This record gives sequence, C-alpha cells and structure tokens, in this order.
Amino acid sequence: MILAGDAGGTKTNLALFRPRGTALACEEIRSFTSRDFPSLEAILKEFLGGGGEVDLACVGVAGPVLSGESRLTNLPWVVSEESVRLACGARRGLLVNDLQATAFAVPHLPPDKFAVLQEREAEPRGTVAVIAAGTGLGVAFLARSGEKGYLPLASEGGHMGFSPRDEREASLHAWLRAQYGRVSVERLVSGPGLYAIYRFLRETERIPEAPGVEERLSLEDPPRVIAEERQAGRSAASREALRVFASLYGAAAGDLALAFLATGGVILGGGIAPAILPVLSEGAFLEAFLAKGRFREFLSRVAVKVILCEKAAPLGSAHYALDMAGPLS
Repeated sequence: MILAGDAGGTKTNLALFRPRGTALACEEIRSFTSRDFPSLEAILKEFLGGGGEVDLACVGVAGPVLSGESRLTNLPWVVSEESVRLACGARRGLLVNDLQATAFAVPHLPPDKFAVLQEREAEPRGTVAVIAAGTGLGVAFLARSGEKGYLPLASEGGHMGFSPRDEREASLHAWLRAQYGRVSVERLVSGPGLYAIYRFLRETERIPEAPGVEERLSLEDPPRVIAEERQAGRSAASREALRVFASLYGAAAGDLALAFLATGGVILGGGIAPAILPVLSEGAFLEAFLAKGRFREFLSRVAVKVILCEKAAPLGSAHYALDMAGPLS
C-alpha cells in the first residue's frame, strides 16, 4: 500500500493507493485544513487512525526539498522524509515538491480530466510546463527522458520577480512593494494575490462595491468570496479583480512556456484554475499568454489545459514513490 499526499498552505490531501499492474487504484482520499494541525505528521496519524499497513509514504510539499527535508513556504512546518516514514510506519518515507508531484501525475491522467483553453497538437517529445496558483504559485516541468518517458523536475519559479506590463501594473507593483519590498509573481498569481488585486482596485481606483461584500470578505475566505460575487454579478470590483488576475496568470504561463520551450504544452494545476474556469476562458488569460512580441506565433501553437482532477498531486506522489523505490513485493 502507498500513502501519498499533497501538503499545501490551505489544505492537505492524503490518499491510499494500491498498485494494479502498471496502474494505481485509489482506495481512499481525504482532505484536511492544514492550519488546523501543528504538523504534517499529525495529519498523517489522523488519516491513518492507528490502522492500515503502509509500505511507502510520499508527500508532495509546497516548498523546496533539500537533502530529504523541507521547510514549507506558506506554513510553519519543517518536514523530513524520516519523520514521514515514522508517522506512517512505512518502510520508506519520501518527500517531493508538490508541483513536481503534480507533474508526475500529468502523463497518467485521462483526457477527460483536462479542460482545454487552447486546443493544439502537442509535440510528442516536447517539454511540458506546469503552473499552479493556490495559496502560493508552484511551477514544475516535464522533460522527455529517452525511452523512460517524461522526467518531472521541480522549480521555485513562482518566486521569480514580477515585471509590470503597463502603467496600471506599475502602480500595482509600487503598491505591493510598499508593503513587502520585493514583489514576486506569487504575490499576484495566487489566492492571496487575487485578494491583493481586489484591495488595490478598491483603494487606488475606488471601484465601488455592492452592499454586504466587504462584510463577507472580513468573515470568509476572500478569494472564494471574490469568485462567488463575480459569478453572481453583484460586484464590479470582483469582476475586474478576476479579469486582472486571469491576465496576470496568462502572462506568467506564457513566460514559463518560453522559459521551458514548452512545445509539449502548458498545464494549469492547483485549486484556483478549475474554480474560475469561465473567467480563464473569456479571453484575458489567452491574450496575455500570447502577447510575447515576436513569439506570439510560437505560443499560438502551444496547447494550454487545466487539470480537473483534485487527486492529481497525490497520484503523482504515489507514482514518484514507485519510481524511487521500485515495485512493491
């Protein structure tokens, strides 16, 4: 049995997989609110409940993995492969970057687990870029590796510097710089980033707000409120914040397509993209994705898809575990 998971700043998804030939069958999956627990190990023990035999345990974590240890970027957790192994009673514990885990899953997902934003024929041996906005912004890529298929590689590309494209974005950059100093892409293309865009529009451009929205924002999860108010058509500020967010997401995805020469396609993971799929399909995302000067025509030939499978990262973690440890006896 393989325990596989995805530990992020907002939630931690854990699953049990059993190998079935060359495939993996998911026998159980549960989601936990990460900040309700003092550590990842506490969630692992809660999930297992003192029962179940685990051979391999592998968790994708939202942070760099160095020498078998990770300090998560948006949580006060320090996790090691040994602490994961002990918490699960497994013969081996493994850590992998959460976006690297998502990338591991991509070749194993069927076509109906993707929504298409730009339909193109992917180059069979081309590199695939994976980008995922959630609590933070994760980036990974799949490089072709001989006859073994794709080799998923991690990065911390979400922390690259944000570069404004026009005067409005320059003002947004200055507004964020006054609060944080350095402004990374993650400061904008993430759940907190969406709320930051909303606050910028309200504070600097005085976009009016419908009654009751500010109260909801103070009591509930702001990114979810913004998405719901935009969907309901009550909030002009929410509508514009999501349009700007989609444009910034598209620009970041286009930059990564160029950085990785992603002729195999660009894949959007994480929880935000499927939740705002109608917004991403409206035009601002793709226009920003394509608006790369002399490389517009190149990017017009790159497939762009959104992962619709919420267990993609745990599935990828399970495949990583098998890849690293070999078949279970």
